[in-house]
Amino acid sequence: MFNACFKFSTEGTPVSCERYGNGHINETYLVVTDKGVWYILQKINNRVFKDVPGLMHNISSVSAYLYEMLPDPRRVLTIVPPLEGGSYLKDEDGYWRMYIFVTDSLCLERAESKRDFYSSALAFGNFQNLLSGFDANSLNETIVDFHNTPVRFNNLKKAIKEDKLDRAKTCQREMDFALSQEKNCSFLMDLLNKGDLKLRVTHNDTKLNNVMLDAKTRDPLCVIDLDTVMPGIAANDFGDSIRFGASTAAEDEEDLSKVSMSLELFEAYAKGFLKECRTALNDIEVATLPMGAHLMTLECGMRFLTDYLEGDSYFRIHRPDHNLIRTRTQFKLVEDMENKMGEMKSIIEGIA
Repeated sequence: MFNACFKFSTEGTPVSCERYGNGHINETYLVVTDKGVWYILQKINNRVFKDVPGLMHNISSVSAYLYEMLPDPRRVLTIVPPLEGGSYLKDEDGYWRMYIFVTDSLCLERAESKRDFYSSALAFGNFQNLLSGFDANSLNETIVDFHNTPVRFNNLKKAIKEDKLDRAKTCQREMDFALSQEKNCSFLMDLLNKGDLKLRVTHNDTKLNNVMLDAKTRDPLCVIDLDTVMPGIAANDFGDSIRFGASTAAEDEEDLSKVSMSLELFEAYAKGFLKECRTALNDIEVATLPMGAHLMTLECGMRFLTDYLEGDSYFRIHRPDHNLIRTRTQFKLVEDMENKMGEMKSIIEGIA
């Protein structure tokens, strides 16, 4: 076992420490003590998160704020402090943190029913609502320009111009599609800069597998993986959930005829999300939710394409054209959303 196991304020002495989950960024371990208490130990990837103190400031501040309203370790990701104090540990092996394990819970990679997706919407909507009074400007930007779509667009243009690996000739259609979207890229950022949208505390990785559900009822318990919690736009959190969860196909589906956005799932998510946070959002924020789905999907596609052109250095791949395949699914989703935008807006108006 890692020495770090014994350096946190656990109930009892750790007797096992085993690799847990399938995360790609941090190393996660399940720690069990001689008193039968379970904890999650994580080795923080400081190559991705270069400012670990800033990262842990965000997580500890947001968690403490939420815990004041929901004093239950099954409802809020709860930090276990190191014996020496603080929110994380640095030793000879790197940076570590520990959380109380969320008991009697489950985490799904994909929704097994419409209700599962609805439950995730309740969780993220509640997260947004509870943090509506938190000062977003007090948080650090753990990954600079993470959901700044104009910056992502400019990064793609740079990758196309440089074409370091002579791959541009293999993806002309995808490059043309992305470049044709330039006018849309700044839509949300322009509204934010004008003051029409509020800068909020956002999660920025709102996939279903970042929600813990009750193992028996499948009701939402808490939102996890707070590494990307930082200042952002509510529509982006909504949109990233739709991008991933309302798609009818896997992110790397090669048969594009299988790829579309389910209006049924879109409506289910919108109902859950707005049930929890409608009163916290202004009318423009609500009206821009469909465009959030469009832009988060476009942005993700541009990131996949940029990585493909630059040599697949960011996203893990399993075959040479994996990122190009991912790009195509995202852009197919964007096209489908554009065709369904009127219906998406009508659904939001009907709920709100």
